[in-house]
Amino acid sequence: MSLDPPPYLFTIQANIRTRPISWEGAMRAKTITDADLQKIKSIDKVRKEDRKNRVEGDVHSFVTLLLGGNGSQSIFEAAAKRQDIVQYMLVLTEDLINDIPALTEALIQHPTPFKPFLPLLKVGQTVEDTIPLLTSSVLSKFLSYALAHSTKTTSQIDEALPQLYNYLAALAKSQDAGLQDIAVQEYSAVLRNKKSRELFWKQRQETLSPLIDILTLASGASKDSNSSLRGGAAGSIRSVPDGLTGGVGLQLLYHVLLVIWQLSFEGELVGDGLQDEHDIVMLYTHLLRISPKEKTTRLLLSTLLNLLTSNRQTLLPAAVLARLPSLLSTLKSRHLTDDDALEDLKSLNELLEEYTTTQTTFDEYAAELRSGHLRWSPPHRNPDFWRDNARRILEENKGELPRKLAEILSKSWDNDKQVLAIGCNDVACLVKEVPEKRYQLEKIGLKGRVMELMQEADESVRWESLRAVGEWLRYSFESKDLPVR
Repeated sequence: MSLDPPPYLFTIQANIRTRPISWEGAMRAKTITDADLQKIKSIDKVRKEDRKNRVEGDVHSFVTLLLGGNGSQSIFEAAAKRQDIVQYMLVLTEDLINDIPALTEALIQHPTPFKPFLPLLKVGQTVEDTIPLLTSSVLSKFLSYALAHSTKTTSQIDEALPQLYNYLAALAKSQDAGLQDIAVQEYSAVLRNKKSRELFWKQRQETLSPLIDILTLASGASKDSNSSLRGGAAGSIRSVPDGLTGGVGLQLLYHVLLVIWQLSFEGELVGDGLQDEHDIVMLYTHLLRISPKEKTTRLLLSTLLNLLTSNRQTLLPAAVLARLPSLLSTLKSRHLTDDDALEDLKSLNELLEEYTTTQTTFDEYAAELRSGHLRWSPPHRNPDFWRDNARRILEENKGELPRKLAEILSKSWDNDKQVLAIGCNDVACLVKEVPEKRYQLEKIGLKGRVMELMQEADESVRWESLRAVGEWLRYSFESKDLPVR
């Protein structure tokens, strides 16, 4: 999977390749040895084919130049005080890794292949300083190759990947879309196998959350009221073109979706977490609705299929709540031409049709509660639903659903107050239909919580909580010997 290099990084590398360096001065200052200088000059500013032949003719000495060994330092350690040399050698190293597989294979056989590069991720005052930017690019290519080809550097990869992820996470949190795109493309380069995806997921608070913020911004929403997310500073030379709501460019959107798609191949590991922490099914359904290009539609469909197939019990109900089935029907009229997208669309349709034909209204309500996020779906306002199902809701699985309702209401929902209003509505309906079970609801804290919510600033929350408390008070004045229904 090859992506075009990020324009800003490409420009830096091109400038460094043409920049003159006083190699002889560095040798006189004992920054580099004469032997190192001869190796560098033999491949400096020569044709690719000539460079390839010279390196392949003496692979071992070039491994020693770049990584050290046999008592000699790596060029990056020896020239640490000469930033111009370090920058040039980082660009040259990436060129060599890209163009000469024999050298790359030899490099990953070194006892400590990533050691000279890891300290360079921390050079400079900011994440956008040139040396760490160039280093992350080298490491992403190098680790990508190692993950695909090596079985001997497992412990070295385990040490290097988290450090690269930490740096890329800082880039992804930038407000500059160009820097974000560098981070996302380099994530994509290393998410090649199960190990790299598991490590990425393990660090998901740092790695994944900024990417979800970008997708949330692209969807037209915001994760919090103070968010100033990631669209790219106006006039920045690093920025990618604006494209969607929130200023998220199409290229950046595509690359973020690509990373989440790669992660979705570990569906069993990540599916429930993505849903619990980011309401991923709702987010992806909305992005699918506004998807600007077939290539983004293809990634959205494929990711949803991976996640839903691996987590049927938890994510299929969430997909129904998000109204994904009706959206998929609409998608059929878009006349998709991509074979993979068409196949995934067909598979998703079949998966959801099989699920929905077996579901009752009670199942839909229970699934909504278990999803942890309430919406004004039809059951909440339907008196017949509560009359027929209130007792079952209270008794199913030893009171699992009321406990889940209490858990939902215990949160503040600062960015979605309607969840609290809906929860109070449900409490009112339960008390009204099965008043003799009021004690069960009081015991799990629902009475106390709805009374607290009478003080909420949001008018709809106050109204629904007042209605719920009113149902409680209505029965407080009646006989305790309520008929058992």
